[in-house]
Amino acid sequence: MYLNTFSSDLQPLDLTGLEEFASLLDSARDLDIEVPGEVRYVSRNTVLRHQRFHFLEWGREDAPPVVLLHGGNQSAHSWDLVSLHLSSDYRVMALDQRGHGDSEWNRGAHYAIADMMPDARDFLGALGLARPVVVGHSMGGMVALALACAHPQRVRAAVIVDIGPEVGERGARMIREFVGRNIEFDDMEAFLDRVEQYDRYRTRAHIERTLKYNLIQRADGRYITKADRRRYAAASDGDDAEAGTRLPGVPGLAAVSRLEVPVLVVRGGNSNVLEQAAAERFVAALPHGELKVVPDCGHNVASQNTAGFLGAVKPFLDEHVGGAT
Repeated sequence: MYLNTFSSDLQPLDLTGLEEFASLLDSARDLDIEVPGEVRYVSRNTVLRHQRFHFLEWGREDAPPVVLLHGGNQSAHSWDLVSLHLSSDYRVMALDQRGHGDSEWNRGAHYAIADMMPDARDFLGALGLARPVVVGHSMGGMVALALACAHPQRVRAAVIVDIGPEVGERGARMIREFVGRNIEFDDMEAFLDRVEQYDRYRTRAHIERTLKYNLIQRADGRYITKADRRRYAAASDGDDAEAGTRLPGVPGLAAVSRLEVPVLVVRGGNSNVLEQAAAERFVAALPHGELKVVPDCGHNVASQNTAGFLGAVKPFLDEHVGGAT
């Protein structure tokens, strides 16, 4: 049983009248996140490469486009506070990537970056998006970077959040261990306890408001994570996109040195996934690179310090898209 609401077909479903949206507004007020007076926020589906993908769309349809790609074991809803704020100036589309959120699981359990990048590419084409800015966190950042390198003509600029060609092994190991230990629960409070121990930057109340997007209730009453766990079961063969310093399918420093689109790299100030020295090497290799370090957060920058993340990203978007009104 799903715990959240989303469109069940190809028709957009307005989410602004739901209790879920009211809860999001409460979180925005708690964190002093400025929100638009009027919000367009819909759940949609599309079919790409014989697979159903769910995505969330915010803002005016004629506004400059921004595409958001979430991290591993997360969903499009991990961007909700960011999307809410940016929707005043941009058409924001947050994609549930294959095997995550409310998108279909891949039948063959193909979850390498080389499999996911064409999903993002075809998503841009299906929606007719002309050179959007693509923002990706962690796994989504790898997909965004691979997309920008393979198809630079399709991307206006990229924002890569707390990931890069080089990844800290300690941080990657912590992610794998947390995901591996947190698969099934007797009740939601048990899962909430685990997340609270792992994420010391968000309050328990804010974490609780997002649980419905990360869990489903099985027929026996137990709660399980939405993300396809087979993605992590394949880590031993090197295909796990967050398995440490080896990142199959992700462009290395030599490849990004040929990337001509502007790239903003955002690092969490206390992150052990993208370490400072690795972030600096990444940006130094980019012809048009810029580094912003957001304090008071770890790897999950956008959710752990949303205001700081927006402060780092919004000027870059306004410069390269000109969305501010």
